[in-house]
Amino acid sequence: MNKKDIANIRKQFKVNNDLLKIHEIFNVYIMKESSEIYHQQSVPFELLEQEQKELFLDNFKKVLSGQLDEKLFELKFQRDVENNSQLILHQGLLSNDTEEWKGHMLQLVEKMLKDKQYEMDIVVTFIRGEYMKPMKRRNEEAEESERDTVYSHSFILCSMNRTQDPKKELLFDYVEKEFKYNFIVDPIINLKKPISGFLYPCFTDNAADVNHVLYSAQKAYELNYHFIEEVLNAEETMTAQEDKIVFEEIVRNVAGDQINTSTLSNVYEEIHRVVEENEEEEEIPKLDYKDVEKVLKSSGVEDIDPEKVETAFKTVIDDESYEIKASNIVPKYTSKSIKIKTKVADISISPQDLRFVRQVQLNGKLCLMIEVEENTVIEGFEMIPEALFHKAKDHDNDE
Repeated sequence: MNKKDIANIRKQFKVNNDLLKIHEIFNVYIMKESSEIYHQQSVPFELLEQEQKELFLDNFKKVLSGQLDEKLFELKFQRDVENNSQLILHQGLLSNDTEEWKGHMLQLVEKMLKDKQYEMDIVVTFIRGEYMKPMKRRNEEAEESERDTVYSHSFILCSMNRTQDPKKELLFDYVEKEFKYNFIVDPIINLKKPISGFLYPCFTDNAADVNHVLYSAQKAYELNYHFIEEVLNAEETMTAQEDKIVFEEIVRNVAGDQINTSTLSNVYEEIHRVVEENEEEEEIPKLDYKDVEKVLKSSGVEDIDPEKVETAFKTVIDDESYEIKASNIVPKYTSKSIKIKTKVADISISPQDLRFVRQVQLNGKLCLMIEVEENTVIEGFEMIPEALFHKAKDHDNDE
């Protein structure tokens, strides 16, 4: 799934939306002490009260929120795994019987409980529904209000949420005119911050991909590998952060530890161009060792050849066939995503403006120079340009 595919389904999670039909919602309450199911309940989603629907729909949107390879990860299922979750999910997706569907979901819950102790009581929520995507935009000027033909996608979404202890509060009773201590025993389910979840199957453009599942982490770059491997039976993945580190290590291995800002700016610009050219494509652009060699060579890095880069891939990641996602390498291109830290000041700059920064030796001192197009203003005062370079005396004329 790309970010557009995810955005398309996420925005459908709203009340009274005829493009989204949620058939059942199945809640399972898990006790922290025993890691056992304390209660389970399945109801048609339409029977929930309006406020309950809104709470759950906001929670599901949060499961599908975040950047790809940072908080959301498209994972491939492992092969030859006993009691494979891919098969369980697929059978649940095809089932027309509620009890049968619940049975498949409880199999996944059993995997969540195996060899796992939770710090708080946990509520696992499953929904199964149908997401409809119009084949083309509706003509707003037409008198007919009917939808165009739509693609129909069945899906299962899971959310895991912690419970939290209720607050102890002091209340004032207006009738009795007295202060009262209020303590609610029932735990509160925190639907604002899901701790994990997934969407099955993945959707690429208008086609379902049953070989992949979209996993949602609690926080960016903090993956729950027990959930990924033991619950979903999915393969491990690289985060955007790890991809970037791999690329930087490969460049160091090939070009050395030092690089000037002009060359680094060229590298980012070249990779950004690859990302932009493939923005409308279904496949996310990836760079193998040959692509990295071309990027570095066209960016001005000297003494580069495919064999040298291939060896660097083997050294850094022990896999010369590994492909790095291009979008994971470049910092956010139009925002000030690059941080330059010095003892004197911290500077934020966008990758496209990196070419205007230089590190130079001036009068025997190391200086950071920034090229600007206009006078700089500090605290309302316009800075006066200073002459740092003086013309040397003409010794011939002095004689």
